[in-house]
Amino acid sequence: MTYASQQNMIDRFGEDELIQLTDRDSLGAIDATVINRALGDADATINGYLAARYTLPLANPVPEMLERFACDIARYALYDDGVKEAIETRYKDAIAYLRDVSTGKADLGVSDTSNKPASTATAQMSSTTPVFRREDSQGFI
Repeated sequence: MTYASQQNMIDRFGEDELIQLTDRDSLGAIDATVINRALGDADATINGYLAARYTLPLANPVPEMLERFACDIARYALYDDGVKEAIETRYKDAIAYLRDVSTGKADLGVSDTSNKPASTATAQMSSTTPVFRREDSQGFI
């Protein structure tokens, strides 16, 4: 499942910026391979956080905030050097929110947490009487 498309990126950030970020062959056009790789990486990042609480892929409709997060994460990744402060801030805000979702501090507004453990779940251990012991019934080892 993809959270954002190339067109979503164009709508949010403009074609000129995306040409500058993706046109590695100086053709004057958006390189779809480059942008789709960045969007795929953004999806993987988002899924890494969501998998802690949600069954993936999410049922439609996917919350709109995930489209924005995917675009912000992909845009940040496309900037190799010289990331503007506003772009870095948007990236960090997206990651912080996703981290809060993964720990249960924030919610996506979808109710698909039925088969995932609660964030307060802890590991439990149980055992039966051991079959082998260091000492037998007469005290011998």
